[in-house]
Amino acid sequence: MQDGISGRTDRRVFAAPVGGLAAFAVANIGGVVAYLPLLTLLLPIKADLVAGDARIGVLTVAVVAGALAASGANILFGWLGDRALERGKGRRGGMAAGLIATIAAYALVAFAVTPIALVLAILLFQLAVNALLSPLFALMAEEVPDRDKGVAGGLLSLGNPVASAFSAAIVATWFLNEGARLAAVAVAITACFLPLLLRRASPVVEAPAEAAVRSPGLDRRDLVVALIARLLVQVASSVLFVYLLYYLNGISPGDAPSTVATRAGQVLTIAFVAPLPVAILVGRLSDRIRRRKPFLLGAAIVSAAGLLGMAAADGPMFGATMFGMFVMGHAVFVALHSAFAMQLLPDPRRRGRDLGLLNLANTLPSLLGPPLTWWLASPTDFDAVLMVLAALTVSGGVMMLGVRGRP
Repeated sequence: MQDGISGRTDRRVFAAPVGGLAAFAVANIGGVVAYLPLLTLLLPIKADLVAGDARIGVLTVAVVAGALAASGANILFGWLGDRALERGKGRRGGMAAGLIATIAAYALVAFAVTPIALVLAILLFQLAVNALLSPLFALMAEEVPDRDKGVAGGLLSLGNPVASAFSAAIVATWFLNEGARLAAVAVAITACFLPLLLRRASPVVEAPAEAAVRSPGLDRRDLVVALIARLLVQVASSVLFVYLLYYLNGISPGDAPSTVATRAGQVLTIAFVAPLPVAILVGRLSDRIRRRKPFLLGAAIVSAAGLLGMAAADGPMFGATMFGMFVMGHAVFVALHSAFAMQLLPDPRRRGRDLGLLNLANTLPSLLGPPLTWWLASPTDFDAVLMVLAALTVSGGVMMLGVRGRP
């Protein structure tokens, strides 16, 4: 079957096959593996090799420039995917080209020997990885029925913990040099995307009963509201996943830095893994009752409560527990929001472009969070910024109630 939107209206829509959901979940893991090990571990190591004492500046330029490139690239490749779909070519060809380009970009990173070469390699990498990732969520919107989008969104939460564990494993494997680590990432990405690339396209055509659920008031306003809501919630994660070590240092004044660093690694591991079953179960429940907005608001409230608890913490144990509470609510919100956003797309011919615009809610917080932290926090006092982040998070949850087109 062609990877496109069929004009037939008499086809019944059944729940997505388990194999189809698994293919998307594994591909999403590959997508996170494509950028997380490089940007969090391998790039800092590479910047130290090529820049020495200037590594912080080089790393900052590479990350900020890459985030800006990623914002535009996701929209561009989403639009190109829409055009390909109109011409009957489908999205999988663009995804395959993105996979090849991503592997090539990893080679450029490996061969970079100057700061300028490294920054340029990261810019090319961001273009390539967005060519790979942009079609993924558009395909999910097209090939996963609405009745299964909640559990599909929950399965997306597998990406971070698996990619984090993979990152730690390749860095801890002492006999792997820089080139071997980058090659290992390239092999893992390819293995994760192949099942989806080789799977026959099966675009969903809604049965009349399903189509009737849609509100006639669906428009681009809902998409803008959803984008702003997610952006407000994502600012907190952009701050805490960068500055968690500093926060834990501030509430553990008597502990050695190495002890705090070890604790931070343990906290992150637990915080990434614990929400997985909750996100999947809540996603399935929202599928069953066909209501997502109450769960989105509840998840935002839980996340904000964790942030306020972190501000009130006076010791590492309570602070770490409250961070886990924040991650729990945040993970459920992001998973459900991904499913919800796929149902809000107003024009099936422009799914790629519209999802690229929604992706700004993932990239812009990395540009907003650090200045906010610099303004409100000190190395030992994060209380003010945590309270502001809690307010932003609740605001994001409340905003989702203003989406008119879906329950």
